[in-house]
Amino acid sequence: MPQAMARLQLGSFAVYDLLRSGQLASITLGRARRIPAHALTAFIRTRLEQDAA
Repeated sequence: MPQAMARLQLGSFAVYDLLRSGQLASITLGRARRIPAHALTAFIRTRLEQDAA
């Protein structure tokens, strides 16, 4: 999670909000929630496309 927060330049509350809303994909391994690098890239790409439109 800290790496995702740093890459998105967001705090933990904002990242958890994105996860809860389904805007950012994650996987659960045991009790740990992980955000794959490709999910971060897809989220950023989508936001850039939305901003450009």
